[in-house]
Parts: sequence; structure tokens; C-alpha cells
Amino acid sequence: MTDRFKKQIEFIYEIDKAKNIFRQTYVSSGDRRENDAEHSWHLGLMAIILSEYFEDVDVLKTIKMVLMHDIVEIYAGDTYCYDEKANEDKSERESLSAEKIYGLLPDDQKDEYISLWREFEKRESREAKFALVLDRIQPVILNYATDGRAWREHNIYRDQVENRNKDILSLSNDFSDLLKAILDLSVEKGYLKTR
Repeated sequence: MTDRFKKQIEFIYEIDKAKNIFRQTYVSSGDRRENDAEHSWHLGLMAIILSEYFEDVDVLKTIKMVLMHDIVEIYAGDTYCYDEKANEDKSERESLSAEKIYGLLPDDQKDEYISLWREFEKRESREAKFALVLDRIQPVILNYATDGRAWREHNIYRDQVENRNKDILSLSNDFSDLLKAILDLSVEKGYLKTR
């Protein structure tokens, strides 16, 4: 077995831990919280299915980005997007984690995936913007599917969700319309409060 192969297998073994990193969002059945592996898988499929609504995007690159971007949470932990205190050092924790987790790979793959992770964080390329839209709309969809369960548990208001997702409002009319429709219905049905 080559050193390269050993490193790749070690990485594959280590990323299995993403199945034990639970997010605040519930799966659509509402019976349990979604884990990072499920979230990444869902985003990968969304990238394939919804790419027609985001022009001139490299779908394979986007899939790589969404499959790899949350594995830093294996060491950094999941940070709830509405937790202001936990978000203060999120960037630092995730940067250290990225070096550690991607550092398990052979150098060429480490460089590729840490670069994709950084690209997602900067949100400048078309693929990073598409990945961001998917990453932001997916929990909104799941919150709606579960009658706003996570929103209600954390006492989240509509304006918080709008502020969190303001980036996607300018990136795609289709996704912006979807977000607004879900938020309108969520307020109407009592899943989200207004101030």
C-alpha cells in the first residue's frame, strides 16, 4: 500500500465523523436533527438538480465544494448560524480545523480541497455563490417542512432569517422568490414570529 493511498484511506475514515456532527435543523420527518454528512449529501444533489437556475456554473466543482465545506466541523463543531457568541471565533476554529482535516490528504488533494473550502468562504466565484445559495436555502426548506421546529425552539424571528439570507436575495431571482414565499407562509402559519 502506498503512502498516498494510506493518507486517502485515513481521510475517508476520519470524515465518517461528520455523521456524528448534528446541526440544529431537523430532517424533513421532524423526528431528529440532520447531521453534517446528510446536509452535505443533500446539497450535492441539490447542485445537480438545481444547476439550471444558476447560469454558467461548474456543477462538479460546486458538488466538490458542498461535499467538502462542512467537514471542518468535525474538529470545529457546528456553529448555529443565529448564535452570535459562537460565531465570534467560528472563522478561526474552522481555519484550524481545515488545516488539520485536509492535512490528512496527500499534498495535491490537500491543496485542492483547502482551496475549495477557502473559495466557498470568500463567496466570490460563481460556484461559491451557487454553493452559498444551496447552503442557505436547504435549512429554510427543512424548517418549513418541520413546521419551523428549529426556528421555534430557538425563538427565531423572520427578520433574522431574512438578514441571514440577504446574500441569496441578490444572487438568484428564483431562489429569492422561493425564500420570500417560504418566509411569508412560515409567518402566516406561525412557524416564524415577526417583531
